[in-house]
Formats: sequence, structure tokens, C-alpha cells
Amino acid sequence: MALSKFKNEPLTDFSKPAQRKAMEKALVKVRSEFSKEYPIVIGGEEIRTNEKFNSFNPSKPSQSVGVFQKANVDLANKAVEVAAAKFEEWKWTEPKKRAEYLFKAAKLMRNRKHEFSAVMVYEVGKTWPEADADTAEAIDFLEFYGREMLRLSGPQPVTKIPTEKSELHYVPLGVGVVVPPWNFALAILAGMTSAAVVAGNTVVLKPSSDSPLTGWKYFSLMREVGVPAGVINFITGSGGAVGDTMVAHPKTRFVSFTGSKEVGIHIYELAAKVQPGQKWLKRVVAEMGGKDSIVIDDQTDLDAAAQATVASAFGFQGQKCSAASRAIVVDKVYDKFINLVKEKVGAIKVGPSDDPSNYMGPVVNRGSRDKINAYVEKGLNEGGRLVAGGGKVEGEGFFVQPTVIADVEPGATISQEEIFGPVLAVIRVKDFDHALEIANNTEYGLTGGVWTKDRKKIEKAKKVFHVGNFYVNRKITGALVGVHPFGGFNMSGTDSKAGGKDYLLLFMQAKAISEKIK
Repeated sequence: MALSKFKNEPLTDFSKPAQRKAMEKALVKVRSEFSKEYPIVIGGEEIRTNEKFNSFNPSKPSQSVGVFQKANVDLANKAVEVAAAKFEEWKWTEPKKRAEYLFKAAKLMRNRKHEFSAVMVYEVGKTWPEADADTAEAIDFLEFYGREMLRLSGPQPVTKIPTEKSELHYVPLGVGVVVPPWNFALAILAGMTSAAVVAGNTVVLKPSSDSPLTGWKYFSLMREVGVPAGVINFITGSGGAVGDTMVAHPKTRFVSFTGSKEVGIHIYELAAKVQPGQKWLKRVVAEMGGKDSIVIDDQTDLDAAAQATVASAFGFQGQKCSAASRAIVVDKVYDKFINLVKEKVGAIKVGPSDDPSNYMGPVVNRGSRDKINAYVEKGLNEGGRLVAGGGKVEGEGFFVQPTVIADVEPGATISQEEIFGPVLAVIRVKDFDHALEIANNTEYGLTGGVWTKDRKKIEKAKKVFHVGNFYVNRKITGALVGVHPFGGFNMSGTDSKAGGKDYLLLFMQAKAISEKIK
């Protein structure tokens, strides 16, 4: 049967009673499994350790969604060794067969998508639409990367000469250490892992300690569709000792990481050091932070611009590396824009994420909440003016009000450092050119956008706004697989372009073969 052309997974319309009921049923099912214990799995062997940790529901932190094992250095070393041994077999598996595993997984995930979404509602505080979009993106990655492997395994174009037959083949690298984040707990984890595996590599998957249950659900799915034991090894525990051990291991061939700038830099440095017995220079694929800006011109639909800014800043509590954390607004419309944003933020309802009436759920953990509140305080101490939010939210969960701080100086702390929470800094500028200067004044370069009707300004911004993902007259979050290949510049990482035509090449190397025929 011919494979259909890739198309993005549609989002669920929860206004339909049948879909709403299906999601409610999934939430009940996931709740019924709270506090279950999950093992480490290395080469098919299920391992339990003496030390354990809980994954908690950030809407209700007294509630454990699962109990997980704390791996140690010995288990970290074992996982890499087992993956290295399995690679010698897996690398010869036909690309078509590897792709079929992804297509089977996509089909099963599609059938159970509400269950995957419900896990994220409880484990990382995603609201229904945010969790649904995360699951849809995971399905997209499985479908897209499967097709990409089939494309790249076919004949590759080389220049022909009459005396030789020349070919170019892409071959896998080896063992990969996959370190995904908690914020797109399923989509990014599934994308990073599936891409590496379909390209012929074996991996050690270490999900974030804030989202191990979501990682387990993906791992279980891949096991269910028949991915052989040892191809994906599942390990939980500290990112420090365990993560460092695996990154430094001489048999690790590449590291795929999404997370903070600080951790990304540490991994990059550690992976660069050649260990005794190591035969290669390790490859690092790093997607790090952002300090993303929306530029608001005076020649624009101001209400639509304000709506897009609010959606970009406060979707999933601002915990997206693509989130708008700065609105850079031209003086002529500055006050009017702030009033529009204030009005829209005032309508945002915050509360437990399993309640579909809440637009914003909790932030992921206590440390995150405290850090965000400290940034708000710093923003005000450095001269910012509180427009919305800023107060403490009562209740057990890690809730933070959507907060808007105006009159922020371009060099202020909250204008430069990634907050990773629902805080929008608004900066006044004299004109559009001045706005573009400010837009490029951070060490990051992930996403950004402009709102203007002036074609000359749009064309200039397309050239000079230095980000990996640039948007015009729309929100700056919500990149679609295949449509918006995702990855940033500067301290935002290695510009991985996840969900793009270049991505699988990061997990392979090219072998050129020439045979003399005359």
C-alpha cells in the first residue's frame, strides 16, 4: 500500500460532546493509575532501585502520579554499553522496517491520544488544548520522520562521470543519549527519540524528572509496536551524575538535548572532551532557551496583535521556549496596546488544568514558581510598572498569575534573562527600526515576530530579525511539524530544525562509494 503524503494531525474540538466525554474518560483512567511504580528498562531488563522519587501533579502537589527509580552511575554505564551492543544489530535493520515501527506507533497514539494528553494534564499541568496539541505534534513527528527515513534511504543525487559508478548512502552514528524537556513532555521526547531510532541508532532515553510518566508512556508504546529490546533504553533519575556519566561515556556517539542554556552549555563542554578509548568526536544537537519578542508597529490591527501577544505569552503558562516574553511597541500605539493587553489578560482564568474552564494551569514545580515570582519582583525593582497580575495565587497548586510589566528598559533583567513563566515585559521604542534593534539585543535567537501592514517593514524584518523561527502577523508559538522547521540561533542552540527536512541528517553520516567501471 502506497504511503499517503504527510499532513498534520488535526487538533481536537473539545466543544463537541463526544470529544469532551472521551477526554473526561481518559482523565479518570489516568487518575486510577496514580502512584503506580515504574521500572528502569535496559535491554529489556526491568530494574528497580533502592532509591526512588515521585512525579507530582503540579495542580495538586500532594498527589503522586507515579513512582520512579533513581538510577546510579553503574546503571548509566550499563545502559550505554547495552545500547552499544544492540547498535551492531539494529544498524542493519532495513530503513523501511524501522519506519514501519514509527507508523504503527503513530496509529496507536492517534487511537489513544486523549490518554497521552491526560497524563500531561496531570503530570506537567497542561490544559486540555495544550496537552492535545502536544500529543498531535508527537504523532506528527512519528509520521514525518518515518517518511523522511524512506526518502533519505533512497538513491541520493551525485554527479555522474563515465568511468565510475558513484553512490551516496546515509548511515547511522551509534549510541545516542536523549535528554528531552518536561514542557513538551511527549512531542519533543517522541521526536528526538524516534528520529534517532528510525535513522538506525540506539538510544538511552532519560526523560525529565518532572515528566517521567509521559516518557514511560512513549517507551511502552514503542515496546508494544515491537521495537526490539535495547534499541530504546529507559532510565530515570538525576540529570547530574547519571546524565553526565552517559554524556561522557566513550561509546556515546551523540547527545540530543532540549532544555536550558546552562545545561546545554555543560553538555556541549562535556561531550567535546575526548575520553580514553573514544573513536570519534561526539555530535551534540542542542535546543536551548529563548527570549522571544513580538514587535508591534503603529500600522497594524492592534486588537489582533494584542490577542496574538497574549496567546504567545501565556499559553501553557509561558513555559515554552518559543513564548513571547517581550512586546516591543512603537510609541504611537504603546498606551493603547497596553490597555488592550491588560483587558485580555484580565479575562484569563487560572486553576487546575484538569478543569477545561481554566485557560492557565500551574507552573511545573515549586522552584519554578518561586523563581518566576522573584523575576516579577526584580522587574518592578528595576523600574517596571505592573499592569496585570503579579500577586500570589492561593491554593495548593503551583499557580502564578499572568503578569504584564510595562516601561521595561531594554537592558533590564526581565528583558534579557529567560524567565520561563507567564511574565510579559513591554518595552517602548520610538519607531520600527528602533524596535528591530532591541529585538536583536539578547544572547538568544529562537522565535520572534512582527505585526505591521507595511510591506517594506515586513521585508526588512525578515532579513534583520535574527531568529531561527520568524513570524509575521500571527502568534510566535505553535510551530507545526513540516510547516515550521524549529530551532534557533546564538544561545538558543544548534538550530536543530526539528520537524524539518534537515533533521534526520543530524543522526546520520554520509558514506560515498565509487566503483571503477571503465
